[in-house]
Amino acid sequence: MKKHALKVFTLLAAVLFLSATVLEMEAYARAGSGSRSSGSRGSRSNTTPSSPSTQQAPSRPQQAAPAPAYQPPASGGFMRSMAGGIAGGLIGGMLFRSLGFGGMGGGGGGGIGLFEILLLAGIGYLIYRYIKKKREESSVNSFEPEPYRGGTVTPITQGYQNALPEVEDVETGLAHIRQFDGYFEENRYNDLVMDNFFKIQGAWMNRDLTPVSSILTDEMRRVFQSDIDKLIRDKQINRLENIAVRKVEIVEAWQESGQDYINTLIYANLLDYTTDEAGTLLTGSKSDPVKFEEYWTFTRPVGNNPWKLSAIDQK
Repeated sequence: MKKHALKVFTLLAAVLFLSATVLEMEAYARAGSGSRSSGSRGSRSNTTPSSPSTQQAPSRPQQAAPAPAYQPPASGGFMRSMAGGIAGGLIGGMLFRSLGFGGMGGGGGGGIGLFEILLLAGIGYLIYRYIKKKREESSVNSFEPEPYRGGTVTPITQGYQNALPEVEDVETGLAHIRQFDGYFEENRYNDLVMDNFFKIQGAWMNRDLTPVSSILTDEMRRVFQSDIDKLIRDKQINRLENIAVRKVEIVEAWQESGQDYINTLIYANLLDYTTDEAGTLLTGSKSDPVKFEEYWTFTRPVGNNPWKLSAIDQK
């Protein structure tokens, strides 16, 4: 029984390793990335932020809403299915033998060997590399603009206007904000978001929120401080280098309860890795940039008042 228990334990360890490798979702420690979402977006806190791709006006009218474009399966879908089949067969066979049912002519189980464990690990690593590459390619391609193909511009019909509430929502929300702040400009706001993004990431890396306290709501300051306190207790530093913001785009704008809210998509890449206080690398990479998309929501009292970060949502 002890021998069989050891075999089962070894098999389960191999299964856990494979699962962690194949199904890994890359999580990095930069400011705001510790959870799916944090902070408050007012009444929209429990809704998914609008995607910029849904806000593109159609190039020609249609009598009915067009059929959705073909969407490729999620990154690694085929490979994960194939991996599941291969791993399932190998693991099932090994488990079958490890419990004493394998072998020719009904002989005793041969158990799981080192070769089989290494084989599982190798399959998991190859699939992980493939999925990672496809995810990065998909992330880059999803932000390549559609080239202009020429042709006559046709006015959007009323039916199409009704089918695009996201566009109306953003424009209407920005118009309401301008009514109470005649100095508001979208480009100036985007520049402010980019500046605040760099400031907050810098304060996070330095484990000191003092320089950015004025641009954080109380809730976001508590969220960040809790994460920073953990880094300090663990004697770790999350290092962020070569930050490049590729895109800043307003995706939502609205007012409620005397507050302005603007939700902004940030698409960027950077080197994101964690070391101990002596500089020894613990997680992440010093050479492979991380690409990511996040929604940063800023709020302020209605009018020409300072903006503060109130929420971060992971795409």
